Amino acid sequence: MFSHLRKPNKDRLLTTLRRGKADAVPNIELGVDPYIKSTILGRKWNSIKDEVEFNSMMGYDYIKLQPIIQLDTKRRIADSLSKNHTGANVPDRSWSSEQTGIITTFEDFERYPWPLKNEINYSRFKEVRSILPDGMAVIGQYGDIFTTAWEMMGFETFAVSIYTEPDLVKAIMEKVGELIISMFETMADMEWVDVLWYSDDIAYTEGLMLNPEFYREHFFPLLKKIGDMSKRRDVPFIYHSDGDLWSVMDDIVGAGVSALHPIEPKGLNIKELKEKRGHQLCLCGGIDLDLLARVTPEEIKTLVRNILAVAAPGGGYCAGSSNSITEYVKVENYLAMLETVIIEGKY
Repeated sequence: MFSHLRKPNKDRLLTTLRRGKADAVPNIELGVDPYIKSTILGRKWNSIKDEVEFNSMMGYDYIKLQPIIQLDTKRRIADSLSKNHTGANVPDRSWSSEQTGIITTFEDFERYPWPLKNEINYSRFKEVRSILPDGMAVIGQYGDIFTTAWEMMGFETFAVSIYTEPDLVKAIMEKVGELIISMFETMADMEWVDVLWYSDDIAYTEGLMLNPEFYREHFFPLLKKIGDMSKRRDVPFIYHSDGDLWSVMDDIVGAGVSALHPIEPKGLNIKELKEKRGHQLCLCGGIDLDLLARVTPEEIKTLVRNILAVAAPGGGYCAGSSNSITEYVKVENYLAMLETVIIEGKY
């Protein structure tokens, strides 16, 4: 697709994530839905080999991998299928309880089947080594300490329990954090992992989900542990959270984050962020997911050009959607975004 225009170049990605100016703007995504991948590949996507082929074809400089762990939060999944913009059937999303979850007491906490660290599966990281193209980076990614904790309790119960059962909230955050931090310790010890990426939504478009002091006590110290690992390895550290993060931007920088994703337009203005924090953070994303799903390819090309004009100068910008490439994104818009960055994002 775009492999004739751009070959994988980990130096391009790593230089940019360190706020430097490479030969061109890299493309980056937290994820691309399997439906989109399968549509473009012309066959079902279902393996690490397929992922390498897809990323190479699309001109990405990396492959992103996750460890496999079983942390059940009892998310509800719809039984029906919905139709996307093409009329194709795709699974409905899952969603989490807004009220009460599966852990509301210390008795629930003790009964929960917490996985052991030695049960976490890293086979994907071993498999990729033998099939990785020259020049392609490996990103080790996981997340959701905060999200998993509130999903286990239900958001309303979690929010109330911060005041009525603070020790239980702390225990869940620490237990989930212990498991997920251990994943990053393992990934950081793999010399072929070039980037660490932690994702955990803490904000709405209008502001934080909780008081910033909660995050400063329970969340940012855990984020800093990953930041410290990235510094020891001298690898970039990407943090993903949707929403308006202005009130904790100093905390994000202080945790050792080197790149911020996905710059959701309703929550953060990418021009303002570049001006105020571009000297501290590489910016990743910012191309409106809603528009990728609704408008025409020509409109997407114009949008991408406008964002490149404000975010790319001087380096320190990776282009991509303002969240991820979901199954309802128009394939032609996704391709238009990638192509515009590859052709017009050269320095």
